[in-house]
Amino acid sequence: MSDVVNEGICQTGAPQTAAVEVRDLEVTFHRRGRDLPVLKGVSLRIAAGEAYGLVGESGCGKTTLALAVLRYLAANGTVDRGEMFVDGRDVSTLSEEELRKWRGEAVAMVYQDPATALSPAMRIGDQVAEVFRFHQGLNKTEARERAREALRKVALPDATLRRYPFELSGGQQQRVVIAMALAADPRLLVLDEPTTGLDATVEAEILDLIEELRGRINAAILLITHNLGLVARLCERVGVLYAGRLVEEGPAREIFTDPRHPYTMGLLRCVPRFGMNKSDAALQTISGTLPALGEALQGCVYSARCPMVQPVCIRREPDLHAWPGDGGQWAGAAAEAAPADPAAYSPHHASLVGEGLRHARCYFSAQVPEMPLTSPVLAGTKAAGPEGGGDVLEVDTVRRSFRDGRKKLVAVHDVSLKINHGETFGLVGESGSGKTTLAKCITGLIAADSGDISFEGKRLKPTAGRRSQAALRAIQMVFQNPDSTLNPAWSTRSILTRAVRKLGGVSGSAARAKVDELAADVRVEPRFLLQKPADLSGGQKQRIAIARAFAGDPTMVVCDEPASALDVSVQASILNLLVELQANESVSYIFISHDLAVVRYLSDRIGVMYLAELIEVGSAEEVFNPPHHPYTEALLSSIPTLDFDDPHQRIPLRGTMPSLSEPPSGCRFHTRCHRILGDICVEQEPPIQEAVTGHTYKCHIPPDELLQLQTATEPIAPIEV
Repeated sequence: MSDVVNEGICQTGAPQTAAVEVRDLEVTFHRRGRDLPVLKGVSLRIAAGEAYGLVGESGCGKTTLALAVLRYLAANGTVDRGEMFVDGRDVSTLSEEELRKWRGEAVAMVYQDPATALSPAMRIGDQVAEVFRFHQGLNKTEARERAREALRKVALPDATLRRYPFELSGGQQQRVVIAMALAADPRLLVLDEPTTGLDATVEAEILDLIEELRGRINAAILLITHNLGLVARLCERVGVLYAGRLVEEGPAREIFTDPRHPYTMGLLRCVPRFGMNKSDAALQTISGTLPALGEALQGCVYSARCPMVQPVCIRREPDLHAWPGDGGQWAGAAAEAAPADPAAYSPHHASLVGEGLRHARCYFSAQVPEMPLTSPVLAGTKAAGPEGGGDVLEVDTVRRSFRDGRKKLVAVHDVSLKINHGETFGLVGESGSGKTTLAKCITGLIAADSGDISFEGKRLKPTAGRRSQAALRAIQMVFQNPDSTLNPAWSTRSILTRAVRKLGGVSGSAARAKVDELAADVRVEPRFLLQKPADLSGGQKQRIAIARAFAGDPTMVVCDEPASALDVSVQASILNLLVELQANESVSYIFISHDLAVVRYLSDRIGVMYLAELIEVGSAEEVFNPPHHPYTEALLSSIPTLDFDDPHQRIPLRGTMPSLSEPPSGCRFHTRCHRILGDICVEQEPPIQEAVTGHTYKCHIPPDELLQLQTATEPIAPIEV
């Protein structure tokens, strides 16, 4: 056993030049006379030019750590202990003027919710241009041109300059915020869920931009995310945070392929592997929830949820021991022999114990690979289809347009589809392709210009205000951004109680019982029901929004990015819940998401939208395997995975999505297609090809030829036109 303690975390094998160094950081929030510790002795080091991923569930303290480093903590938050250095400067010693200049020139942060980072009263072009005017001293004309270039780099058309934030989709808003962050060429780039709401192709392009920035100016990157595949794609090292404590740290490849802390293993098991379907198995989940802020913990911070917990884990918190090595085992034996002290921090607190590239805060790291499973093997789903009761929803040539000044934007162009009882229909495509607009037409939030929407054989009125109470109760929607749908002045219990009364028709004790049942279904602890949305994390707010949608026992739920803000453990439980409700109640879903692995897991059939058109429809198995539309092929190639040895080649899409006001002639995808045939694609609208019964796509390339092209092993290069 080694008794070497790595003081200042300087012997981890990382380069010695530190762009960011955090030492023994402790942060406490003060609320209603109570002191609530959030970070409890966190140390980490990020070298110049290095990308460091910080993962963990919502509420673990990831964002708090980033805000502390940038000195952006809320007024009720204090740094009780520790030091923070960025490029060798002690952040705590900067004056207000130095801090303002430093934030503008040396650091940048991309926040989880883009809507709160953009001014609703300013056009996008003016907001992006401000970065160049105030921090680079450019005049108005020069700043405007640089803003145009910045937006093009994140695949947004020039027309975006004239629009307000509310005129953009959530994914487009996020791209604007990323463009603003990258514009200043920061030395430290903090990314807090930067790709939430972004489709796979744009996500891949953003990662390319970030890597280009890192290579050009040697920027350090702190990536905070629930997307473990994103960390695997971008980061060299990763830290796993739980309840304010760092429980594992090391090279990303080693952590993700051979986890040595039970919490890390639990997170990885929650992720649906690409190609996995709900009929194969239920997703693994992590039992219980995070401890409440200020709650007294016994021993290891993870002991209450750990399937491997032993009495020694509660006697004394383990240190961060080097792995591979027997330091944890020896420390466990020492803890058994010493007097119990469950309330104390580990003997070396925030310091690493033992030399090595990776460390884990566990006495039983050697046994983690054999950690028992926590969920049933089979999900118990029923096959969806006509035998389940026929069509629940029929959309017939629906079209919806908007005005952009003098121009007419057709956001949904003659879309037709049918959804069966008990079926999940996944809807994928880039931001701005029309997915959410179609969903709002179905739910009656906006009226379609033309076409018919029928529900259970009856034609629906175009807007929700004209629909019957039964129709409103039967079709519910979960929105992408919970902040825009939850009343900030109400407690979450009041929000759910109102939904239960309005949609379920119950009151009094029955309403209270229903609210408690809904909260339990989406893993919301009773203590959160007393809080307002502003006091909840992003994932917790989304759980409340999902619970509200199920308040009236709906027949169909339209889910617009319902899991984008959720950490992987809660996402797994929500997906399992959706599968269970569908199996028991024959609930139908329209599931809109940019996470193609989640769509593949949950969906029976999938539709692919591009530039307002539905260009491919088929079973999940058929759409995700050749032959499929070239656009679908590009989407699938862009998915970040946890497979470090995956040889698949990403297919880059050229340029930005064309404007909806001036769609390309012929095939709408021809301006970006890597399989363009020539003039026929430019001049003629493609026919609908049938690969197999029920699987259709719009393309000039017939199925047999497309299958041969897509199963070839030669590298794919974009074709210039």
